[in-house]
Amino acid sequence: MCSMRVAAIQTTAGPHRQANLDSAEALIEEAAGQGARLAVLPEYFSVAGSPRFLRENAETLDGPTVTWASRVAKRLGIWLLAGSIPERPEEVAGEHSGDSARLFNTSCLINPQGDVSAAYRKIHLFDISLTATRYSESATIAPGSALSVTPLGDSPHGTPNTPPILGLSICYDLRFPEVYRIMTLLGSTIIAVPAAFTAATGPAHWELLLRARAVENQVFVIGAGQVGELPPGMPAAHGHSMVIDPWGSILAERKDPNPGIVVADLDFSQQERIRTEIPVLANRRPEAYRWPHAGPADSAEQSH
Repeated sequence: MCSMRVAAIQTTAGPHRQANLDSAEALIEEAAGQGARLAVLPEYFSVAGSPRFLRENAETLDGPTVTWASRVAKRLGIWLLAGSIPERPEEVAGEHSGDSARLFNTSCLINPQGDVSAAYRKIHLFDISLTATRYSESATIAPGSALSVTPLGDSPHGTPNTPPILGLSICYDLRFPEVYRIMTLLGSTIIAVPAAFTAATGPAHWELLLRARAVENQVFVIGAGQVGELPPGMPAAHGHSMVIDPWGSILAERKDPNPGIVVADLDFSQQERIRTEIPVLANRRPEAYRWPHAGPADSAEQSH
C-alpha cells in the first residue's frame, strides 16, 4: 500500500514571534512523534496582527521564521510547510507587483534536509465587508503571480517514480476553484491550505469548501487553521483543522477550539482507485471551455 502520514497543526498566534515558534515546535514534535512525514502549519502562525504590526515584523526567506522551520524540519527529518509569513518584497525577484510598499503573504515548504523546496505567495487577497467583519488584505499585501506544485520526492513511501506531489494555497484561495484544478492538472495529489479562516465565515464555509476542493479534484486536502482570538487587527479564527480524502471523507479533524494537531494516513492506492472509477480528470472537455468576455464581439460569438 502506498501511503503517507500527515499532520495539520492548529495554533493561536500571540503577539510574540518566539513564543509562537516555541508553541508550534512542540506541536510539530508531537506530530512527528506520531509518525507524520509532512506537517502543515497555519497562515501567519508566527507573526499575526494589524497591518502596521505585519510591516514591522516582516522578514525575508532567510529570516527568523524560515530559519527556524529549516532547523525543525532537518532535526525531525520531515517535510514542514511553514504556513505563511509576512514577507518583505525587496528580495523577491519578479514578484514586485509594482508596489514595493506592500508585503507578500508567503508559504514555504521545507524538505527533510532543511532546505526550502518551494515558496508560494498568496494570489487571492482577503478583501471583504461583512456586517461583523471588514478586512482589506490588499492594503498591506501584494498578490503573488505563480502557483506552486512540488514533489515530496524523498518520502520513504510509494515508489521513486510516483512521489506524492504537494500543491500550495493559502486561506482565501480556497474560494477560487480554478487554482486547485490547475494544480491537480499539474500533478498534485495533495493540496495544503494553511489558513486563518474567520470565525464569521468558517462555520458555514470552511469544511464545505475543503471537501468540495477534495472531491472535484480527487485530491487529499490538508486544512491547517489558526483558532480563536488573534492579536488586534486580525479577525478571530475558526480553527477546525482537518484532513480530507479524495472521496470527500474527513480522515481527521480537530473540533476542539484550541491549539493541537490532527494526524491522518493518506492512502494513494485509494486515490488511484477513485480516479479510475470516476475519471473526471480524463473526462474533461477543455476544447468546450471558454472564459466569458464582456466585449460585444465576444458575446455574439458565445451566442452561436
